[in-house]
Amino acid sequence: MKERICKTIVEALSAMGAGETTFSVERPGDSVYGDYMTNAAFVAAKRLNKDPRKLADELVRNIKGALGEVGRAEVAGSGFINITLTRETVMLVTAEAAAQGEAWGKASGSAGQRVLIEYTDPNPFKEMHIGHLMSNIIGEALARLIGSEGATVIRANYQGDVGPHVAKALWGLRKSSTTEPTTVKEIGEAYAEGSRAYEESLQAKEEIDSLNQAVYSGGDPRLMASWRKGRDISLAAFEELYKILGTHFDYYFFESETSESGLRIVRDGVQRNVFEESEGAVIYRGEKKGLHTLVFITSKGTPTYEAKDIGLAFLKEERVQSDRSLVVTAAEQIGHFQIILAALTELAPTIAEKTIHVPHGFLRLVSGKMSSRAGNVITAAGFIREVTEKALARNPDPLIAEQVALGAIKYMVLRQSPGSDIIFDAERSLSLEGDSGPYLQYALVRARKILAYATGEENGSEEPSTPYAIERLIIHFPEVVARAARELAPNQLMNYLTELAATWNAFYATEQVLGSPEEAYKQRVTRAFAHTMMNGLTFLGIPAPERM
Repeated sequence: MKERICKTIVEALSAMGAGETTFSVERPGDSVYGDYMTNAAFVAAKRLNKDPRKLADELVRNIKGALGEVGRAEVAGSGFINITLTRETVMLVTAEAAAQGEAWGKASGSAGQRVLIEYTDPNPFKEMHIGHLMSNIIGEALARLIGSEGATVIRANYQGDVGPHVAKALWGLRKSSTTEPTTVKEIGEAYAEGSRAYEESLQAKEEIDSLNQAVYSGGDPRLMASWRKGRDISLAAFEELYKILGTHFDYYFFESETSESGLRIVRDGVQRNVFEESEGAVIYRGEKKGLHTLVFITSKGTPTYEAKDIGLAFLKEERVQSDRSLVVTAAEQIGHFQIILAALTELAPTIAEKTIHVPHGFLRLVSGKMSSRAGNVITAAGFIREVTEKALARNPDPLIAEQVALGAIKYMVLRQSPGSDIIFDAERSLSLEGDSGPYLQYALVRARKILAYATGEENGSEEPSTPYAIERLIIHFPEVVARAARELAPNQLMNYLTELAATWNAFYATEQVLGSPEEAYKQRVTRAFAHTMMNGLTFLGIPAPERM
């Protein structure tokens, strides 16, 4: 409906000579003002040198004449237009939502596009922490939202299986005489020990640096056997977490396979004057783009993260055909990616143009922040387990408790814009009183319970004289999904679902569905709500328990 309103306004403004005007058509903050509002007349008036209210009157006539679905269009304020759909139109959309099931809210606006999304990116030899959990939750939600618009989504995971952190873990394992590590916890403890020693002992630092270069060269069979063993254990543990989180990946990229190509591309870039040599290292002078200088190859000849990311960009292009390439990482890497994209613009403009960095904030607990160097990192597995244990106190079924815990965690992450920090309060996140994942899950459970008790015969043939408030909210679902996908902002859909749950609960508290004179219609409204909430949760990667 929103698209039709926009098209009608564009055609009307074009006839007046203002077809290029940028305007908005949005849902009003208060439904008393109608189903849609637009500032088209207000912004076009300056261009046409007309009085905004008079121009708004002209647009109202066009809207009413072209759109039979509009029951009322009124000028408000200094030239805004409020639009209310007819009762029949709202009821028809409710029927569509009730009938379409899983297809409700899906569209084809991005059909034919191939979108590569890289997210999570944990490092083998270290346990996955809650920072990676943030990237996974946001990345998976983006993948599902973009996919709901008809795009082919390719999920990618880039994992750091070489580098100083690997050398620190291998050093720690050697010091503890562990030749055959068996758990990620064991490897994580070895990494923490190596990290401490690297900071405190010059000898340990030299030994770890030597191990790092030896891993890159791959010439020591015993060392490489330990490396492969540790990597396999880490990757297997990651896969267990992905199953719990409801995500999967189509491509896995590793730093060990981007290092060599990154070195080659950067050294070639020196010949093209993109990079330059400085004191034995190779650097990029970011100042020429308003940024700062970064090292891409160290004086010891090893690639930095920046060189590996250059290699990764080319490797993605080689393996995956894509129209857009998204990278979801922590906001602390914004400066890093600005320089990567600046260098890529000179090396491969086409790759740079389609690459988008989506930064996310930090997740902190009310108890304080984490520190991996100190060895007390808050792991993703431990965090999920802790919230699940709290959920078990309210839901003794282990599966439901885990679904509720995941709903609680994902809600708190996705309710904020991707770049915002989050303070996680476990008690608040598990509340059924509102502004939480379980609140949305429970609203859906209530609706399903009504539908389960229905006999299959929709008794009661009466219809309400005006649509219910929940219906006037349901009609906006497809456009909310489309905007969240377009703007890479899952929080927009999450905020909508929170409002939807509150509106449903008000309907549930005041309206009798089964056995009422309007039972048939109210069942349809209930089904429309259930499909809207279920699909919304699915688009965000949030599980929907059958009972709570």
